[in-house]
Amino acid sequence: QVQLVESGGGLVQTGGSLRLSCAASGRTFSNYNMGWFRQSPGRGRESIAGISWNGGSTNYVDSVKGRFTISRDNAKNTVYLQMNSLKPEDTAVYYCAAARIHMLGPWDYWGQGTQVTVSS
Repeated sequence: QVQLVESGGGLVQTGGSLRLSCAASGRTFSNYNMGWFRQSPGRGRESIAGISWNGGSTNYVDSVKGRFTISRDNAKNTVYLQMNSLKPEDTAVYYCAAARIHMLGPWDYWGQGTQVTVSS
């Protein structure tokens, strides 16, 4: 089992920044590819960024490219999502997830989510 706990969400104005963290415990963190997802009311869960087990590969959905950066620190068992130039449409609950096989999934473990609200 891998337990994932997100933190760092909150209320920010348009154009502001937040850094989300996802702390992992349980099995060896460095064995897992990690991803960030988000879900807003009335919309399905959206994959927004992924990172390979060693940090060597990353991917992003087009809507966040150039604004969001995913990174990880395997020594701290933590994955991060730096979010800059935030927009109201970024408002959502953000989740991290862990995938044993591939950075595109399937996703084995999920965190409980952290709310990000961007005011206009």
